[in-house]
Amino acid sequence: MSVGYHNPFLADSENPIAHGRCDQQDCTELEGGLPSGGSAGQLLHETGRQFTWLGPGHFGGLFSGLYPDGRRTIWSNGRECIAKLDHDTLEVLARFDLSHERPDEPTSSKADWEAGVAGLDDLEGDEAVMHAADLAARFMTGLDGVYALLDHEHTLFLGRKTGAVAYAEVDPTDRHSAIVEKARWEKPPEVEGFFVGVNMTPDGRLVLSTDHGWLVSLARDFSDYVAVQIPGAAEDAAEHCARMEAERGNTGYGWVRTSLCCDDAGGVYISSVDHSHKAIWTGDRFSFDEADGAWSAEYRNGTGRGSGTTPSLMGFGPDEDRFLVIGDGDDVVNITLLWRDEIPDDWEQLPGAPSRRIAGLGPAHMGDPTRTEIQTEQSITVAGYGAMTVNNEPGTRPDWLPARGARLLCFFLGHQERFTPFGMHKYRWNPDTREFREDWVTTEVSSPNSVPYVSQGSDTVYTCGTRGGKWTVEAVNWSTGESRGHWVLGDSRFNTLGGGVHLDGEGRVIFGNIFGKTRILDTP
Repeated sequence: MSVGYHNPFLADSENPIAHGRCDQQDCTELEGGLPSGGSAGQLLHETGRQFTWLGPGHFGGLFSGLYPDGRRTIWSNGRECIAKLDHDTLEVLARFDLSHERPDEPTSSKADWEAGVAGLDDLEGDEAVMHAADLAARFMTGLDGVYALLDHEHTLFLGRKTGAVAYAEVDPTDRHSAIVEKARWEKPPEVEGFFVGVNMTPDGRLVLSTDHGWLVSLARDFSDYVAVQIPGAAEDAAEHCARMEAERGNTGYGWVRTSLCCDDAGGVYISSVDHSHKAIWTGDRFSFDEADGAWSAEYRNGTGRGSGTTPSLMGFGPDEDRFLVIGDGDDVVNITLLWRDEIPDDWEQLPGAPSRRIAGLGPAHMGDPTRTEIQTEQSITVAGYGAMTVNNEPGTRPDWLPARGARLLCFFLGHQERFTPFGMHKYRWNPDTREFREDWVTTEVSSPNSVPYVSQGSDTVYTCGTRGGKWTVEAVNWSTGESRGHWVLGDSRFNTLGGGVHLDGEGRVIFGNIFGKTRILDTP
């Protein structure tokens, strides 16, 4: 099958935007390395991996295009700084301090990061949970700018809560050049809510979404913008956000919770609390008119909290079936396919589906149909006609910890055996029978919080896992679900904390950690 398109206005690399490409599939055609010889199941030392301390919140890493010297850089946005690293060595080439954005907060130090990691590994029981809660409060509360992209001119764009910021180099031809803030755009008063997503349309414009259901198209030089509300936002968004704030004590469950994806023809896809939407960017306006190819469709939402996954696209060739892929809002999340274009005339609405546009419902029960609750915080991983998700429900939860604290356990303490979740569940669309069926499920592998990533070249899906109290990177056969081995990284320095695993241009695994960046040096 064909893969998604590479937007020419993004950096010419394998990972210029969160989730890899504008389609948000988290996959590549590249062949990836596999654990072998001394690296298979053995603790990797410095000869087998690279690690760089960066500070809190450096979950992703965006790869630049080539500089005049034929080399690349990796841009990483964190809570306290923007860092630019040498692509090959992970040496920090430049930093841009962000302390001015939080003047009331002290800047943390390497000693703070080391103490944070040590507590996660050394403390037990309720002490460990309280330590994790302290780290979350200090380094995660109020975090913004998680979704980012790097364009072909080496400009990094972040969607901040109330606007967008562009960071560039003093000399874009020099990899070592200092980083400067190039421009800042603050949203106008009529655009309500905080920005939660950023992507790029085929004409090179930024597209951003807010948790109150606004959609903004913004020129990359910030010279003009177009802003609209998606269908239903005017009636429901403010009330929903206020209710979630009151019930859950945070703003992570807005009317729109996640980022958005874009196709190569102006289609912009976004999920509100109980509907998925396709808007059409015409070049000067957003259209929600069915005559232009736009649509809105209801999805299952038993929890009332909506989809927690950034939507992904499936199918790109002229003869392929084409879908939008989300994890819905049911208590047991369903990997859900929605027809991306016109619904086939002879398509009959599926049993239990609230919309005829839904083409498939794959309950991600991890092999146990009796489960009553399982959710995921990761975008559904898509490659070919396959779609997979992981289990983010902790094995146990202390009685005193509210249900909303379950993510705290998986994100910070997933390596502790009593909290470790197990399971990866894949479904596959059959274009001949037009059915979405279970392909495989494994409960042998744990992926507590990582966004998995597929190498189509090696038919492997990679994710950050845990074994015996140590953090690992797992390699699983994408076609069969069988383990292809694992690398043992070690202590909590190597916890992805909700970030994604990627491959660099040589097929080596690279990922952001709780306080830094790591690369495994095995090549294909």
